[in-house]
Parts: sequence; structure tokens; C-alpha cells
Amino acid sequence: MSLSRLGARLALALAYPIGIYCALVWFEPRIVAAALIVILLLRRPVYAQRYFRELSWTSRAILAALLALFLGALFENDETLLRLYPALLSGAFLLVFGLSLLNPPSVVERLARLRNPDLTPSGVRYTRQVTQVWCIFFVLNGLVAAWTAVWGSRELWAVYTGFISYLAMGLLFAGEWLVRRRLFPEAR
Repeated sequence: MSLSRLGARLALALAYPIGIYCALVWFEPRIVAAALIVILLLRRPVYAQRYFRELSWTSRAILAALLALFLGALFENDETLLRLYPALLSGAFLLVFGLSLLNPPSVVERLARLRNPDLTPSGVRYTRQVTQVWCIFFVLNGLVAAWTAVWGSRELWAVYTGFISYLAMGLLFAGEWLVRRRLFPEAR
């Protein structure tokens, strides 16, 4: 996947809370859900069968959960189900990062080896610990996102999932970068 396509997908994912907030101002939840289902199913119409065949069981489960949320919102006309998407996404990341701890190498180790293929044993331990920290983050973020979706106002949900959670993620990235530079000065 090209860097520009990856950037576009990331931008769309980041814009989800704001897009849903705006859509719910003008449309019923079932209309927004129907549009999301169409987008999800038509995303890769030509390559859909091959694309689905190549997905891991984890990715298939995540895709099925996402489709279930959107279908539930469609049939129940319930915006809460649409607002649960960021919580589902945190759960999906938790699943991927957590499974990588059970079946090494961890996600963070794989990313680190892209830059430094000869990772030291201390580097492997460190990347495992960073993966654990991300797992804790995804649990906390998912719980807060779910709380705002179910009990918070639409505005609170949009502010948390569209700004605060990304700010927290950025702070975690920056903090980890500073710790890594201090612990591994040779990796600069």
C-alpha cells in the first residue's frame, strides 16, 4: 500500500467521530448506518473476494463486528451503536497487540525491526513492555470511548473520540520516543 493511500485511510479513520457527529445532526442514525454499510461493502468491489480471503481470522472478526454495529444501527435506528465504533477500534487494537504478546514477535518489535533488524535482547524486552503499555492504553481508551458513546452526550463523545483520545495517543507516542532515546542512545 502506498504512503499516500495509507495517509488517506488514516485521515478517514481520524475523521470518523467528526463525520458521524455532523451526519447525525442532519440524518437519522439508520441513514448514516446504511451509508457506512455501503461504503464498507463497496470499498473494494473488484478485489473483495480476494481481499476477504487474504484476511486473517482476527481481521475477519473485526470486520464482522464493525458490520454488526452498523447493521444494528440500521435496524434499531440507534446512534449509540454508531458511536461505539471508536471503542470497537480500541478493542481491535487491543486484540492485535495482545495476541502479539502471546505469539511473538510483538507488534512494537516488528515495527522496531523495520529500522533495526538486529534488535538486541534488551531491545526485544523493551518493545514487549511498550506493547504492554499500548494494551493498557487501548483498554482505558476503549472504556472511556464506550462510556461516552453510551452515557455521554453526542458532543462529549465527539470531543473525546475526535480529539482527546488522539491527543492522549500522541502524548504516549512522544513519551515513548523520549524514553527510548534515553534508554537506547546508540539507536539515535
